[in-house]
Amino acid sequence: MTQRLYLVVLLLCLGLTRPFVTGIFMDKLASKKLCADDDCVYTISLARAEEDYNAPDCRFINIKKGQLIYIYSKLVKEKDSGEFWAGSVYGEQYEDHMGTVGYFPSSLVSEQHVYQEANKTLPTT
Repeated sequence: MTQRLYLVVLLLCLGLTRPFVTGIFMDKLASKKLCADDDCVYTISLARAEEDYNAPDCRFINIKKGQLIYIYSKLVKEKDSGEFWAGSVYGEQYEDHMGTVGYFPSSLVSEQHVYQEANKTLPTT
């Protein structure tokens, strides 16, 4: 009986030392990004979506054709990867999505106006 009690206590202790946080770990899209400032908070440009895009996971945003998007950073393309930009939607008709920042393929948008150059290379987190 005592051995069984020790075994139960040992198993409980081992179970409690495991991390409580579990989740899905996703591969990085890139190791570096281009920004206008050290915190990537200043707008680089304004782009217009040329096609609809449905986000495959929580890192991305949905965009609709014709939608305006503020661009905050541009991921540096790595081999075997697409080129993604980070931005947020703009405009009254997209009010429920404003302020949501996420990635989308750069090939689906056209830059309408460049506010400042993205000349700071920073590591992604």
